Amino acid sequence: MTTRSGTIREGTLRLGRQIMARMGSSGRRSGGGRSWPMGRGLALSLGLLLGVAPALAQTPHPAPPQDGAVALVGATIHPITGPAIEEGTLVFEDGVITAVGAAVTVPTGAREVDLRGMHLYPGLVDAHSAMGLFEIGGFDQTIDLNELGEVNPNARAQVAFNPETRHTSPARSQGVLITNSTPAGGLISGTSAAMMMDGWTWEEMTLRAPTNLMVNWPFPGDEAEYDEAIETLRDTFDEARRYWRAADGSQGSVVPSDSRWEAMIPVFEGDLPVMVQANELRQIQDAVSWAGEEGVRILIVGGRDSGLVVDHLARLEVPVLLSSVQGSPSRDWQPYDEPFTLPARLHEAGVSFGIAGGTSAPYTYRLAWEAGTAVAFGLPEEEALRAVTLYPARFLGIDDRVGALEEGMDATFLVTTGNPLEYETQIDQAYIQGREIDMMDVHRRFYEKYREKSMQRGGFGADGR
Repeated sequence: MTTRSGTIREGTLRLGRQIMARMGSSGRRSGGGRSWPMGRGLALSLGLLLGVAPALAQTPHPAPPQDGAVALVGATIHPITGPAIEEGTLVFEDGVITAVGAAVTVPTGAREVDLRGMHLYPGLVDAHSAMGLFEIGGFDQTIDLNELGEVNPNARAQVAFNPETRHTSPARSQGVLITNSTPAGGLISGTSAAMMMDGWTWEEMTLRAPTNLMVNWPFPGDEAEYDEAIETLRDTFDEARRYWRAADGSQGSVVPSDSRWEAMIPVFEGDLPVMVQANELRQIQDAVSWAGEEGVRILIVGGRDSGLVVDHLARLEVPVLLSSVQGSPSRDWQPYDEPFTLPARLHEAGVSFGIAGGTSAPYTYRLAWEAGTAVAFGLPEEEALRAVTLYPARFLGIDDRVGALEEGMDATFLVTTGNPLEYETQIDQAYIQGREIDMMDVHRRFYEKYREKSMQRGGFGADGR
């Protein structure tokens, strides 16, 4: 019988043979001034691949669909859209919340779970992530972020999403249950997709796709190159808009289908925002002006210098998705806490914002702590929670499904010992559309392994704690 681990190992061996074929008849692969002997190169490649196989084999199985109504009783419920409910009850069935409140009657036949002393929060939403598109930084075969060329609006993140990625389990162990997986590279990278952190296939894991069109605003270094890139962006949107107008049939002409421009039609119809990666002051200002000229909805992501134009952003109602709070100042004259206080300054100025915490898939689990840092530097706790739940869900058009705990929304939430933004809080259990998620992950597995080692040697944990 072939085991799951054996299947993965067979796949890595096939990939190793492909690497051998690429080395050519000389048995050496050159590049970057280095030449690798065939035996050594193959050994290194297969060593990496076979080392990854056991880790992948330890990825928890996706949870089965919810079977019967469940009532969680006695917990403090944090709906996000309203005040906390002490000793509340939350009922969910078929993956949907059917009742939530302080005086809820438990339905007949429902499985009742006593959660007195615990807290319920909606699952966190990482609105800008490489989750499912990135696995190992030094191994290109595991990265599917970039397409060839500068203009790829028809690249769809959900299709490239790897449901076997080992980064989902550490993320959900720290509360992140939805990621907006986003392509990168080029001028127009493609469309993003809101993905659930559990499922057998990318189709099962897709909550909504597309959620936005991704544009990487050019860096204003060389002036000629900067102007040329912006002109390319304008020309692209102009051609796509003319295609949209011609394709609706009102002009009586037959237009050959073009998947690039088809992907941009929801942008012109107002159904899809344009997420623009922009950090520098000039990038933000020019991107906002361009969006106004094009008449499209814009969402700034990155936003490092957004604190310098808060009044402008608030007046034009331009939302900002901060990609890193736990960062460093970009200028020598700025105080050390410049990025730490930025969320509070945006909030005080009336700018709609969310916190994404960077794009790195392996570090998605840090999202809650990015928001927690903002609390320590002046952002109200309630706003910090909304910045990683309700607000990003609104930006992505999924706030009818996730981001809060209300009747009719998906049963996608956390059972915790306290505020998930606190380092000491433990995520006891996670539910995604009512499915009870396996909370084991590679981090916990290593913890248990070396805790056992310490216990065997009479050290940490030897007293049973």
